[in-house]
Amino acid sequence: MRPPARSSPTRAGRFSEQTGRWAYLTPTASAAVLLLLASTTEEEAAARFAERYGIGAGQAAVDVRTVAVALAAQGLAHDGPPAAKPRRRGWKGWRP
Repeated sequence: MRPPARSSPTRAGRFSEQTGRWAYLTPTASAAVLLLLASTTEEEAAARFAERYGIGAGQAAVDVRTVAVALAAQGLAHDGPPAAKPRRRGWKGWRP
């Protein structure tokens, strides 16, 4: 078993599929993840993050964005609008 690595604000974390737990996730980074999940926009998450930790809005936006980018880089989130639903194609000529 590897000893835990030092975490940094730019390293959001990794999810272990074997244990079902996050590793290398700082408490503030985990709060940013939860706020991103609970908010409809990144700006809303940053505002709530700033309020929770008593920091400036600009710094909160940078922190939340850093976590969002790290999650997207690891394939745990995506950056941009939601993916379009796949189109369902019926069978040609089939009728009930």
